Amino acid sequence: MNTDINNIFYASNSETLRPRPTSNGVNQHGYISLISSIIISVLLLAITFAISFNNSSSRFNILNAEFKEQSSALAEACVDTALLKLAQNQSYGGNENISVGNDQCSILPIETLTGQKIIKTKAIFQNAVTNLKVAVQASNLSVISWEEIAKF
Repeated sequence: MNTDINNIFYASNSETLRPRPTSNGVNQHGYISLISSIIISVLLLAITFAISFNNSSSRFNILNAEFKEQSSALAEACVDTALLKLAQNQSYGGNENISVGNDQCSILPIETLTGQKIIKTKAIFQNAVTNLKVAVQASNLSVISWEEIAKF
């Protein structure tokens, strides 16, 4: 046998080659495999957790977008209601809550400027808030501007 192989392996009573124990008498041949397996397992668990967290976060973002869409629809319903009431009565002043199904939106007091009426509405649905500010021509109620603003 080669001397290098003799230093690494030794023959037991059954004549099979086995790794030679280290100087302290402990065989550390499987230590690297064990540590590698643990590291790979931890990495796979971390990747799985990150993907799972990302998916649940996406679900909440989609749900919040749905709530925002609902609050926008409510605020638009209040604008349409205010326009209808202005068409029926030019001196309509707003400042009321409107029920839309089981939900509500608010028409704030309508402001009158030179030749314009400013309609402000607010709707809250599941903590999603929509504030709309709509400027219309006072004479024929044609829309001049329509914008969502953060706060009134």
